Amino acid sequence: MKLIDGKKIASDIKKELAVKSAAIIDKGDRAPHLVAVLVGDDPASQTYVNSKEKDCREVGFTSTIYRLEANTSEKKLLEIIDFLNNDDEVDGFIVQLPLPAHINVQKIIRSINPQKDVDGFHPVSLGRMMLGEPTYLPATPYGIIQLLERYKIETSGKHCVVLGRSNIVGTPVSVMLSRKANPGNSTVTICHTGTKNLKEIAKTADILIAAMGQPHFVTADMVKEGAVVIDVGIHRMEDSSEKGYQIIGDVKFDEVAPKCSYITPVPGGVGPMTRVALLMNTFKAYNKEV
Repeated sequence: MKLIDGKKIASDIKKELAVKSAAIIDKGDRAPHLVAVLVGDDPASQTYVNSKEKDCREVGFTSTIYRLEANTSEKKLLEIIDFLNNDDEVDGFIVQLPLPAHINVQKIIRSINPQKDVDGFHPVSLGRMMLGEPTYLPATPYGIIQLLERYKIETSGKHCVVLGRSNIVGTPVSVMLSRKANPGNSTVTICHTGTKNLKEIAKTADILIAAMGQPHFVTADMVKEGAVVIDVGIHRMEDSSEKGYQIIGDVKFDEVAPKCSYITPVPGGVGPMTRVALLMNTFKAYNKEV
């Protein structure tokens, strides 16, 4: 069993981006610029946005955060998005989710200029992904693809089972792995809450991607010998340790890992790659590759 070290791969990619960013600045050009818009005071969102700011500093990107009160009107948020859409000094921006209940999330996503949609959530971005055209890929699936590529894990002709059909992870990663590309060219099965015989299907997977959002959902009897297991889940579970909690994934790691050829840990697997994928999309935006 080999551990897929997302922290190391994310660090390698950051170093590559830092070199490219330094070369841009040395030429006298401005650095790539990523903006995050945060509405309200959701603790997880605050942590995530602060981490993105730190990531930008590490690679030499410019980072700006708009921190808005939870009672900010939808109209005001749309005005800020319109400003960012038209600001030539901003390469890409994200509106951090979740948003307060009084704001229509889809309306906000659709208002973002697709050329600056570095989260890859706009219908145009997702449509381009479906067609295999240049686009911004959603960060978590993009991160997963990078892990498979950099660990040289063969995907062509393999059976990939994706547990979960969300628009953020399950559906896009299934499309990406089924396309004629490398990594890709897999036969993909998506399982979800309506799937019968889910355990039996999971056990046929050469590559199993767990994105159900249920702690320790995947157990040893769902995994075949030699499978590659990618755990997208992240859950904070209270326990009696000094910290008072532990971070676990959708996979019961201790019992599943011995059966695997490769497996991602939680934390330190997919999570760091999600953050670095946003930087990769921002660099694409700076170079106007989309």
